[in-house]
Amino acid sequence: MTFQTLAIISVVALLGPLLAIPRRWRLPVMLGQLLAGIVVGQSGLRLVDSTDPSITLLADVGFALIMFVAGTHVPVRDGQIRSALGKGAVRAVVTAALATALGAGIAVLFGINHAPLYIVLLASSSAALVLPIIGSLKLKGGSVLQVIAQVALADIAAIVALPLAIDPPNAGRAALGAAAVAAASVLLYVALSRLEKSGARLRLHRLSESRKFALELRIQLAILFAMAALAVFSHVSIMLAGFSFGLAVAAVGEPRRLARQLFALADGFLGPLFFVWLGASLTLLDVLTRPQMILLGVALGVGAVLAHAATRLLGLPLPLGLLSSAQLGVPVAAVTIGTQSNLLLPGEASALIIGALITIGVSAIAGGRAVAPPQAEPASSPTPPRITTP
Repeated sequence: MTFQTLAIISVVALLGPLLAIPRRWRLPVMLGQLLAGIVVGQSGLRLVDSTDPSITLLADVGFALIMFVAGTHVPVRDGQIRSALGKGAVRAVVTAALATALGAGIAVLFGINHAPLYIVLLASSSAALVLPIIGSLKLKGGSVLQVIAQVALADIAAIVALPLAIDPPNAGRAALGAAAVAAASVLLYVALSRLEKSGARLRLHRLSESRKFALELRIQLAILFAMAALAVFSHVSIMLAGFSFGLAVAAVGEPRRLARQLFALADGFLGPLFFVWLGASLTLLDVLTRPQMILLGVALGVGAVLAHAATRLLGLPLPLGLLSSAQLGVPVAAVTIGTQSNLLLPGEASALIIGALITIGVSAIAGGRAVAPPQAEPASSPTPPRITTP
C-alpha cells in the first residue's frame, strides 16, 4: 500500500457525501463509497488492489469500528423503547418466521445451499440506518417506538446468528467463540459501569480534556482491538466483537466527547476506506456472466421487503414496516466474511449487495411516506373563545 493508494481512496470516497447531500433522496453515505470502490477496484479501473494485506488490515479495523458505532446507536438505555419491546419482539419473531419460509424457498429456487444465510439476511434490520432516518424525519409515536425496538432486536439477533449461518459446518465452534465475545462484553459493561458510578471516568475525562491526551479514545480503541483479537482467536467475525463492545458502551452511556472523536475516526477515514475496499473487492463481471446472481439479489431484496411489510397485519403502518426492512451491516458483514473465507459462490457477494441496495431504496421512500402530513383545521369549526385567567 502506498500514499498514492490512500489518496485515491480518500478522494473517491467523497462520492458518498456528494450523493447523500440531496435530502429528498435520503441515501446513506456508504452507498456512494461502495460505488466508488467498484469504479476503482476489480470491476473497474483496478487502481486499488483489495488483496493488499495492508489495505485489508485497515479495512478490518474500519469494519470493527463501524460495527462498534452501530452498537452504540442501539437505544438500550431509553425507557420508552423498553416499554415497546413486547410488541417489537412479537413483530421481529413474525418477520423471522416469514423470512425462514422465504429464505428457504429462495435457496431451493436457485439451487444454492445457503438457506440459513438467506434467512438471517431477510430477517435482519439495520439500526445504524433506520434510526438516523427516524431521527432526521422526526418520526414520533407509539408505532415508531415499536419499530425502533423491533429493529434493535432484529439487528442484535442477526449479528449474533450470522457467523453461525454463513458457515454451518463450523457453527459449533462459532457458537463457542460468540459466547466468549459475549462474556467479554458483559465483563466490560460491569467494569465500565463501576468506573462511571465511582466518578473515575469523569476524572479521566477532565484530565484528558485539560491536557489534550485523548485518553478515552485511546482506551476505547485498545479495548476494541483486544475484542477483535479475541474474536479472531475464537474463530468468529470481528463484526461481533465491535458490535458487542458498542452495546456495552451504549448501556453505560457514551460520553459526548468520545462520540465526536469516534465520528471523526470512523466516518472521516477508516469507515470510507472499508466501504471503498469492499466495493473494490466485488467482481461484477461474475454477476454479468451469471444473470441468475442478479435475480438472486432481486429475490433477496424483495423477500426482505415482503417479510417486513407483513407486520402491517399486526397493526403496524405499512410505511414503518417497509422502513424496518433496511439492511446494511449484516449484508456487508456477510460479504466480508464470505469473501475472506471463500464461502460464497462467484457473483454471490454482489447479489447480497444488490439485495441490500433494494431494501435501502425502499426504506428511503417509505421514510418519506411515514411523515404524517399536517392536518388543516376544518373551515366550519368556530374559533374557540380565548379564556383569560385573573
